[in-house]
Amino acid sequence: MASRPGLIRRFFGFLWRAVGFLRNLALNLLFLAIVAAVAAAWLHEGRPRLEPNTTLVLDLTGPVVEQRTGARARFALLQALAEGERETPLPDLLAALDAAAADPKIGRVLLLLDDMGDAGLATLSEIASAIGRVRAGGKQVIAWASTYDQRRYFLAAHADRVLLHPFGGVMLRGFGGYRNYYRDALESVGVTVNVFKVGRYKSAVEPFSQNEPSEEAQRDEQALLGDLWAQYVTAVEAARRLPAGSIERLIDELPQRFAAAGGDSARLALQEKLVDALQTRDELRALMIEQGAADPKHKTFRQIGLAQYLNTLQEKDGDAVGVVVASGEMLDGDLPPGLVGGRSTAELIRRAREDDSIKAVLLRVRSPGGSVFAAEQIRHELEVTRKAGKPVLVSFGDIAASAGYWVSLAADEVIADPATITGSIGVFALIPSADRAWDKLSLHTHGTTTTWLAGALDPRRPLDPRARDLLQTGVARMYREFVGRTAAARNLTTEQVDELAQGRVWTGRQAHEHKLIDRAGTYRQALQAAATRAGLGKDFRVAYIEREPRGIDRLVGMLFGEASLPALPLLGLLPDAGPLAEAMQSIGADIRWLREAARDPLAAQSHCLCSAERLLGPD
Repeated sequence: MASRPGLIRRFFGFLWRAVGFLRNLALNLLFLAIVAAVAAAWLHEGRPRLEPNTTLVLDLTGPVVEQRTGARARFALLQALAEGERETPLPDLLAALDAAAADPKIGRVLLLLDDMGDAGLATLSEIASAIGRVRAGGKQVIAWASTYDQRRYFLAAHADRVLLHPFGGVMLRGFGGYRNYYRDALESVGVTVNVFKVGRYKSAVEPFSQNEPSEEAQRDEQALLGDLWAQYVTAVEAARRLPAGSIERLIDELPQRFAAAGGDSARLALQEKLVDALQTRDELRALMIEQGAADPKHKTFRQIGLAQYLNTLQEKDGDAVGVVVASGEMLDGDLPPGLVGGRSTAELIRRAREDDSIKAVLLRVRSPGGSVFAAEQIRHELEVTRKAGKPVLVSFGDIAASAGYWVSLAADEVIADPATITGSIGVFALIPSADRAWDKLSLHTHGTTTTWLAGALDPRRPLDPRARDLLQTGVARMYREFVGRTAAARNLTTEQVDELAQGRVWTGRQAHEHKLIDRAGTYRQALQAAATRAGLGKDFRVAYIEREPRGIDRLVGMLFGEASLPALPLLGLLPDAGPLAEAMQSIGADIRWLREAARDPLAAQSHCLCSAERLLGPD
């Protein structure tokens, strides 16, 4: 039997632990004091003083998102440390552009687009509309980039002047891309993906059950891409005052025209009137000094950035339209911004309903779908809000398909951009069976269960036929529920909805023609419609109902939220850029999606496995 430590030993042990505790406490307090000092220094600067004839510089960085994926406190710290942002929130961008249109101290807007990342066509159209309002306010808008992909060029085309680096180019290639199909690969390792679906066009599961898309899926995607590309081309040609068909002819004749330009892509862009001039960055700086005002202290032109300009704007008070953002994959439970949690999003809607200062609720949706249960939780909370007497509107962003469309079925009004990807009314479930993989590895599985169902869904065993019937019956019932709810919400018959459903995907323009939405319009128009229904008039407040990290999560999120993002490239295991990297990343994304979809086989899914950003091609 071990002897108990003596009194002196216990005393010094206690003393040592106490010293360790105090040391850790002191270090933590010192660390928090440093963070607080940095934040205080940033806050002490107060509102920046805006001089006349200032240029608003919008240096778009990263993807354009509906809301920040981290805490606002973390954003403030990054700004204080001059780290900048890794994403550009759409509401911030629209607020800055609309304010600049009427601000007498803003002389012009400069768009710097080199670091801009993903954005769907609906988002780009929203920003382009705001650029148009700045120009209508008498302010010049200038765009510059070292090279333009299709996303960047769409925004640039709506500016007064489009400038390009002399060694740059404009790459217009059309919409679409390629997808991996895994049936043979999975079969080769002994894995079969059992699919249960309703909808001839419900193609989300095809990559795992087939080696190529079905004819229905190909027709559906061709119709979708054709409409989106037509919208893109029409908008760009109108903005640049190019003859109709110019872009199609340029792409068709690109080898010959490129050769005629001596292989100089910047010269070709200038000849084709895609850009107005070729300028380096220092030449751009000289131009902005000439057209605006000089800043001798910093040896540049008088300017203000997006974050700083937003800090100059006065916040409104009074009654508001409350906005709840549902952006990302739709999953069960509580989830942070960047994903749509059924329970957490429903809770935000409840908060908006119970806030007396919020007179109308707008759900902003940018989701390809996911869990039907999560979607129903959100739809139900909107229904309760509507019955409580508050107007409920839904605005669709780049994509609002499958479960992303389901959530709209309790709204007073549904508004979508003409380029929104929506519809995809269909349901599926899937479960992989890996019994043959076990055979290949000479692994054996045995056990005892009290009922046939207890082991029926075990992926190490062949799928029980009774489980197959169970899953198909559940999926069929959920599809009927989806069609029935859509028919009731849209004042259509179930037969009419079934013809439009079957998993088929529509653009916002097509959805309006088929009465799946109330009207085509922008996010700004949806906000105004909500305010009008609530009797708020034109000068109303917009309140974003958001879930902030709490406690230790707040601190960790501020400091380490994105620390792991560059890890894989540093390991040297995968390339971090280029076509090969994108192909490898797509495989990883598909495997993660399959794993999540199969996590609960009995839970119905409504997902279109489509991306508004992917359709526009790589960056």
